[in-house]
Amino acid sequence: PRFKDGDNLIGTLLAIFGNVLVSISLTIQKHSHVKLAGAKDQRAFYRTKTWWSGFVLTCLGELANFVSYAFAPLSIVAPLNAVSVLTSSILGFIFLREKLKPKDFAKQYGLVFLGYTFVIGGTYLLVSFGPNSHEKLTAVNIVKHLVAWPVLLYMLLEIITFCLLLYFYKRRRANYLIIILLLVALLGSVTVITVKAVSSMLVLTIEGTMQLNYPIFSVMFVCMVASAIFQASFLSQACKLHDSSLIASVNYIFSTFLAVLGGAVFYLEFEKENILHISMFLLGSALCFLGVFLITKTKKKAKIFEPYVSMNMSNGVPAIHDKGLVVQPDYSGSFSYGTLVNNNGVAPATLPVNLETPPLGPRSTDASHDHPGMKKD
Repeated sequence: PRFKDGDNLIGTLLAIFGNVLVSISLTIQKHSHVKLAGAKDQRAFYRTKTWWSGFVLTCLGELANFVSYAFAPLSIVAPLNAVSVLTSSILGFIFLREKLKPKDFAKQYGLVFLGYTFVIGGTYLLVSFGPNSHEKLTAVNIVKHLVAWPVLLYMLLEIITFCLLLYFYKRRRANYLIIILLLVALLGSVTVITVKAVSSMLVLTIEGTMQLNYPIFSVMFVCMVASAIFQASFLSQACKLHDSSLIASVNYIFSTFLAVLGGAVFYLEFEKENILHISMFLLGSALCFLGVFLITKTKKKAKIFEPYVSMNMSNGVPAIHDKGLVVQPDYSGSFSYGTLVNNNGVAPATLPVNLETPPLGPRSTDASHDHPGMKKD
């Protein structure tokens, strides 16, 4: 393995730090949501310091991720999103309160720890053997990359593929997970390409070389914002139709693959790399793909709670049932926020049940008084 130069090292560390910070912030905000799940005011978490501290950490983490694109190659920064999945899962175990025997724990979470190993090993390989070239992306250099024939061909193929997928999704009602996530990944490749360009020009401007007065900066900025908005829209639609854990793994694989391909075509990041380094980088990426799949595969699916209330008049207490099973008061809640899914972590929130037992009058002691036509023995 070879060491990265100063800029690449800074970008890599910023990307890792940003992903870890985002995972911590989502966990903090999720804890605030779960804690106030039974409150009457659905927006009560906005008034808590916990939620706002998580929001501030999210902004700092995303800022670190944004700046990392200016220092490190796109092919290295994009796969490091696996660090966020790894951190989120580890934080889930910290809040886990379910006590299992060591044998049962290893049986239930063995694949998760195997996924941890793959993600850590894959991250090391892709960082160590990833592209070592670093180009100062001025506005002039970005324009030169943009008008090169490989980039124009890549953009043409991406536009055609996107239009075909969009046609099947909108007109043919093909709501398959692969189609929706391919749309997300195609938009995501545009997002990361433009983010790297905008971030690089902003950093150069802060360093003293003005880049914001070039038209290419405005073009890249508009494309970045638009692609990010539509990407989030398609991802939201996918979450409504399919399982969130499957979406997390498949979306990471598709988005990372197209992001690396975009970096290779648009910024020529693998132009000076030899076969050995490219092979080791691909091996590291494959290990991250497999690790993320194993980590997300074992997440429990959230159960849809469909309650109905019955009155147990022998005790005079209302009971809440779910498909015939009494689940109150021992309700094992499952809430989700962001990329995390809470299955066993954090104390489950109690359901608000404001039901009063009707008073038992003397007429309820003998049901026959309510029905004069009923025969008496």
